[in-house]
Amino acid sequence: MGAGMTFVDLLLTQFDQAYNTRSWHGTNLRGSIRGLTADDAAWRPHPGRHNIHEIVVHAAYWKYAARRRLTAEKRGTFPLKGSDWFARDAADGERWASDVALLDASHRSLRDAIAALSTADLQRSVGRSVTALSLVSGIIAHDLYHAGQIQLLKRMREEG
Repeated sequence: MGAGMTFVDLLLTQFDQAYNTRSWHGTNLRGSIRGLTADDAAWRPHPGRHNIHEIVVHAAYWKYAARRRLTAEKRGTFPLKGSDWFARDAADGERWASDVALLDASHRSLRDAIAALSTADLQRSVGRSVTALSLVSGIIAHDLYHAGQIQLLKRMREEG
């Protein structure tokens, strides 16, 4: 870590690299959906498998859930009804743009919650045997996992 950089600063750097800033590892989550159309996002590799649009909303939901746990906010404040996975079956340009905006807003909101943490807060329990640190580390991994998944789905569609 650089001079004056806290552990929270390091986590924020990793959080942003996994989502929308340059890093050595290649495409991040936001980069994986850049330029996609609603048709691209609605394509499924097989019936019953998730499409990119559903992955985007799923990622937005878990950013919300992580923020809620970090801030002790009550449940029920996510803008969409439901939890975890949200069906997105038809290509709908307005809905796609709205859901990408929801992902961006969820990222910014969670980033603000992480930035408000102190180093001591990172050891605080935010759930059954889950610390704030493990939650933030997990959401970073979650973004990168789904970025890779989206990259694979895009390749499958191209080669399909």
